Amino acid sequence: MEADYVIVGAGSAGCAMAYRLSEDGKHSVLVIEYGGTDVGPFIQMPAALSYPMNMPMYDWGYSSEPEPYLGGRSLVTPRGKVVGGSSSINGMVYVRGHANDFDHWEESGAKGWAYKDVLPYYKRMESWNSGGHGGDASWRGSDGPLHVTRGPRKNPLYQAFVDAGRQAGYQITGDYNGEQQEGFGPMEQTVYKGRRWSAANAYLRPALKRENCTLIKGFAQKVVIKDGRAVGVAVKRGGKVETIHARREVIIAASSINSPKLLMLSGIGPAAHLAEHGIDVVADRAGVGQNLQDHLELYLQMAASQPITLFKHWNLFSKALIGAQWLFTKTGLGASNQFESAAFIRSKAGVEYPDIQYHFLPMAVRYDGKAAAEGHGFQAHTGPMRSTSRGAVTLRSADPKDAPKILFNYMSHDEDWADFRNCIRLTREIFAQEAFKPFVKHEIQPGDALQSDDELNCFIKEHVESAYHPCGTCKMGAIDDPMAVVDPECSVIGVDGLRVADSSIFPRITNGNLNGPSIMTGEKAADHILGKTMLAPSNAQPWEHPDWATQQR
Repeated sequence: MEADYVIVGAGSAGCAMAYRLSEDGKHSVLVIEYGGTDVGPFIQMPAALSYPMNMPMYDWGYSSEPEPYLGGRSLVTPRGKVVGGSSSINGMVYVRGHANDFDHWEESGAKGWAYKDVLPYYKRMESWNSGGHGGDASWRGSDGPLHVTRGPRKNPLYQAFVDAGRQAGYQITGDYNGEQQEGFGPMEQTVYKGRRWSAANAYLRPALKRENCTLIKGFAQKVVIKDGRAVGVAVKRGGKVETIHARREVIIAASSINSPKLLMLSGIGPAAHLAEHGIDVVADRAGVGQNLQDHLELYLQMAASQPITLFKHWNLFSKALIGAQWLFTKTGLGASNQFESAAFIRSKAGVEYPDIQYHFLPMAVRYDGKAAAEGHGFQAHTGPMRSTSRGAVTLRSADPKDAPKILFNYMSHDEDWADFRNCIRLTREIFAQEAFKPFVKHEIQPGDALQSDDELNCFIKEHVESAYHPCGTCKMGAIDDPMAVVDPECSVIGVDGLRVADSSIFPRITNGNLNGPSIMTGEKAADHILGKTMLAPSNAQPWEHPDWATQQR
């Protein structure tokens, strides 16, 4: 089997590249995916989002090594093992990232990836309609494959959260993915006509209708490299290992966990580490697996004084009714991820752009589906955006079937703890505003009794969770950067005919959820791979707080 382009991974970026590389019909594309089908209500029904990320058939089942700064806790690290990758098991929250995030990418060596360069690709990939919520359509795309929508926001708690933000002195934004990210407003989701609009639905299925695009199921063992050039991928299928040949290039899009693992198994990585596992060195790249980043978050939960939360549906009978309505009509509560209000704020004066994100949910519940014992409640998911803590993905062995070692080094800097304490205190201030007075009974967690720095630190240590945004392990940068793995065209430095394009190439984590930036990466990488002229840079100027240097809000 062979094709012009062989892509490893049918995830967010891989699906986008399969679509664009096969679009003109001139090149054959073959996508290798180990996971199974994404067909079925557990994935396609937005409100069922807590199920697929906790199901072994859809998730790789990774966990971090015991985290030394979290008392030895191992945090789960879900990654999609299914067509669509993590876009088929995530929370469907759509965030582009802040303009300054991408300007930082370029400043750190990723030339051509500034905001003015990536904005046209966001617009190309989107199909967006404000739906009467506000926002300037000139900042958005209208006919791309990826449908971006907003929930109905019928529950009064969604508006209370936005009103409380305004009362606390923060900005209001009609579209955090448009001109102004900073502020409180509606949250966006990759849901279309009541279904999860994953990268598989948006990109891969249309691509597979073309004669020049093929999907095969197999477990990639390593990239086959001859005379310094990638010529194919060794894949285990049906108990046998065979080589899928690439006439032009091999592209790895296997996630920020599996992409560095596959590179190292192929002899590309830190030479000493490869030697430990008896792997012949093809390219000594010290940065492979390093620079691992993630967002952590806490759930601040409040007991509700009125029975208006989603808890009234938290029983088998109501779930069955919601499921039946969705199954037959794709409408109702099942058609939303329930994250319908959001915020991005600056934590203090002197912070140039937002460094805290909020997801608001009108129920007190965990990602694993465990509801708070208190009954009716609501919560804000909050956490800092730009921790300086860094970890690594390393090999456990040279056996491809063994999971890699994942160590984030969460909370390894003093400022991480100060930032999280700040998140808690600012959130308490928001929930204390007049807009929430009719709805708040008392604080569930952390609980009013926890006030001092030490008390809050203990709560953080025990309760902080991953927001499931790992990235950065195959950093993009200048070719003379010893820690860069790929150049600004996504080519692996030191090996011809090989590229990496997914969230692993992010030099620094972006503000918010990473599905949007991952798809954008696949869109832009496809033009680099095809040797096309890049889309013309945008001259749009994003909003900047006029007094960010002196004012907190």
